[in-house]
Amino acid sequence: MHTVDPPTPKLRRALTTPLLTLYGLGVTVGAGIYVLVGATAEVAGPYAAVSFLVAALVVSLTALSYAELATRFPVSAGEAAYVEAGFQRGWMAVLIGLAVAASGIISASAVAIGAASYLHTLTGLGTALLTIGVVSVMGLIAIWGITQSVFVAAVITVIEIAGLLFVIGWGMSVQEPQGHEISEMIPGLELSTWRGIMAASLLAFFAFVGFEDMANVAEEVKDPTHTIPKAILLTLVLATGLYLATSITVLLVVPIDTLSTSAAPLTLVFFDAPEVIKQGFAAVAVVATVNGVMIQMIMASRVIYGLADRDHLPKILATVPQVTQTPVVATLLVVAIILLLTQTLPIGILAERTSQIVLGVFVLVNVSLIILKLKPASTRQQFQVPLIVPILGVLTSALLFGAGFL
Repeated sequence: MHTVDPPTPKLRRALTTPLLTLYGLGVTVGAGIYVLVGATAEVAGPYAAVSFLVAALVVSLTALSYAELATRFPVSAGEAAYVEAGFQRGWMAVLIGLAVAASGIISASAVAIGAASYLHTLTGLGTALLTIGVVSVMGLIAIWGITQSVFVAAVITVIEIAGLLFVIGWGMSVQEPQGHEISEMIPGLELSTWRGIMAASLLAFFAFVGFEDMANVAEEVKDPTHTIPKAILLTLVLATGLYLATSITVLLVVPIDTLSTSAAPLTLVFFDAPEVIKQGFAAVAVVATVNGVMIQMIMASRVIYGLADRDHLPKILATVPQVTQTPVVATLLVVAIILLLTQTLPIGILAERTSQIVLGVFVLVNVSLIILKLKPASTRQQFQVPLIVPILGVLTSALLFGAGFL
């Protein structure tokens, strides 16, 4: 009797606009804003909020390019597919895919160590042990299933955003703020001022990295043509509003010299708060950082799965068991590399370079869209942006990349 082999399981289309937006916010609004305000203020001084605005502008242009490309090619390993379609070079696709996965893995490693450090202050347990625990638990949730893991991420994202709104509300109610007046946060036209703002924008950009991860779960999105552009733009508008309000509040309340030396800048807003509020906010900060680890794991594993599914990496990495309908082998590989990095390598310098890896990817993704838009138009319905958008995306991403060397 002839038997027909069952079809190879593919990823499950389960993500709606609200879930995808919360996924995007979860990876964007996370460890970045919770730890970067101080570092940005150290470089830009009282103009740190302007640096977040500059970063938002750069990100927004490329986000529009991603929105069109993700509807043209709603697949995992999105950037690799876009670059391959534009440049017609398979090796470039593999290189871009691996760069994107590497940026996610490096970022997750740094954030995992940060989460363990916060947990250490609350529990007193060893940081190395806590790091292994954080990575292992987040890896299990990522393997469990895309709907479950994004639901967990969505719940945590709501907690993160509530934490930021609490910072803003508490900070605005402080009777005697110790920082700068809002009028002092508006920069003049001096070259030295804008050099500092642009250099700080590279740090602020790291807090926006995440929206592009939404393109890497496109294969798991319901109605990607309409859902992805809406979710990307909603994520950016909401994140920008939160970042501006948070950075202005912290600059208003906390002296700049105190702020610029802190690795946990948002806690400084609660300098005169009862201990229970300080501890409660510290717990929210732990949740924020842990969420970043899981979402970067999901992204990196989908990129590796997508590359393997298109025969650019060993086929075993595209294994999707029927039970979970998630790329289990790819996820286990990502978890193993993160564990290795967190336990053996000083990743500070690598983490600093994550922004520049992503900006380099942005340049190539925008160039790919320019090439595709210059070809005969497709009859397929999709979200479209004017040609000037990817052109400006290339210029602004390249400028911000260069700002890191100023």
